[in-house]
Amino acid sequence: MFKKIASDALGLSDVGSVIKPEDYDKVDADDYVMHEDDEKIYFLIKSKADEYCFTNKALIHVDGESAASKKRTLRRYPYRNHHFTNIELETAGTIDLDVEIKFQLGNTLFDIEVHKKFIEELKDLYKSLLKIAEITEENQIFNEYAKDSLQYASTTLQSSRSHETKLSEEFHQINESAFDWLVKTKAEYHTKDFGPIFDLFIHN
Repeated sequence: MFKKIASDALGLSDVGSVIKPEDYDKVDADDYVMHEDDEKIYFLIKSKADEYCFTNKALIHVDGESAASKKRTLRRYPYRNHHFTNIELETAGTIDLDVEIKFQLGNTLFDIEVHKKFIEELKDLYKSLLKIAEITEENQIFNEYAKDSLQYASTTLQSSRSHETKLSEEFHQINESAFDWLVKTKAEYHTKDFGPIFDLFIHN
């Protein structure tokens, strides 16, 4: 009840507004942030129908059918599984009232209209998403390198195996070493928390 009243008090329309941190507790998305797991809201866009909540770990989309309907669908897109691509910021023309930030997250396309008075805030978000996209792309490349390297090492060891070595023992050693190495590689090149990136770019 309070959140619905707060939404009206914030003067929201179909064009989104950037919500200030002190008002995060007045939006629906805050209920679905995993605060218990150190998840934190860094940027939030709200219109009457939708909320786009960017946390350090995921985009939480509270999807409304329309401004008049109370029905909402919650969708969560963890950055570690859904990567940002095709990020665009469209600024306002002379008579336009809104700016647009567009991006693809995994297979889902987003086109979010925001009032043009929030252009400086949108620039910060734009930079943040570009940097997150860069990091996840680099991580993906390094992970592919790691898999290729492991495959090459495994093939080399098998082809140079001594006839005196028992196959089962060698397989166990290779498998154990490979598992430990892959776990270490994934921990290093599989970022889950992008809080430092948002801290770096979100200033407005």
